[in-house]
Amino acid sequence: MGAELFPRFRDQVRTADEVLGYSIEQLCLEDPEGRLNLTQHTQPALYVVNALTWMQTLEDGAEAPAFAAGHSLGEYNALLAAGVFDFATGLRLVQERGRLMGEATGGGMAAIVGLDRRKIEDALRGNSLDSIDIANLNAPDQTVISGPKEDLDRAGPVFKDAGARMVVPLKVSAAFHSRYMKPAAESFARFLESFTFSRTAFPVVANVSARPYKDDEIPANLTEQIVSSVRWTESIDYLLDQAPGADFEEVGPGKVLAGLLRKIQKART
Repeated sequence: MGAELFPRFRDQVRTADEVLGYSIEQLCLEDPEGRLNLTQHTQPALYVVNALTWMQTLEDGAEAPAFAAGHSLGEYNALLAAGVFDFATGLRLVQERGRLMGEATGGGMAAIVGLDRRKIEDALRGNSLDSIDIANLNAPDQTVISGPKEDLDRAGPVFKDAGARMVVPLKVSAAFHSRYMKPAAESFARFLESFTFSRTAFPVVANVSARPYKDDEIPANLTEQIVSSVRWTESIDYLLDQAPGADFEEVGPGKVLAGLLRKIQKART
């Protein structure tokens, strides 16, 4: 991830290494100590590669977007693109976010495919699985849940019986976007107090509200995002309502969001 970008943006790579205290290039391309799956390292790696991809896009002649949105960690890259903070500041935020979230243990996440939100909530209520939160509303038929691992294991057969096509445990180190991140969110809120943010150059749709950021809500949104659901389906619905014929471009490694976009668009027809 990022192999073609690191040689092109040496200044930014050096800045990242200085902020992080280790080689981001080595982490992404070699990962000799097996740290990349730990969220305190995953988050900075994703932020840097997404940022360099955006810089490459601009250098290649792309125009500024009318709107931007980012899924979970990707929201920091959307805010970077909108000029809310610079590359190094965003990396400092992401580094601390990852460190705090990485302190949580004992939880996990699972993706449920083939059930809508209402059926998932009914299944949770009907089977005394109130320890599980809905973490990501990715598409009408794809939702991610978050909670204690033993309860996620117990929930798998419940969702299969309710009609889910698949229940897939995710390779994550904790129960992200859930109530179990509250200590991390509280510490992150205090960390954000020392930062000043610029106004958005164009609207950035927030995961927390599925509506554009208000400039005075940036710290509150970034804090709340840690414990709240990623309302991705609603975010894309909002953008499609604002600009029905808009072109979407995914900036970063992979095409996961492009796939979710197609699912959301299909459900609207």
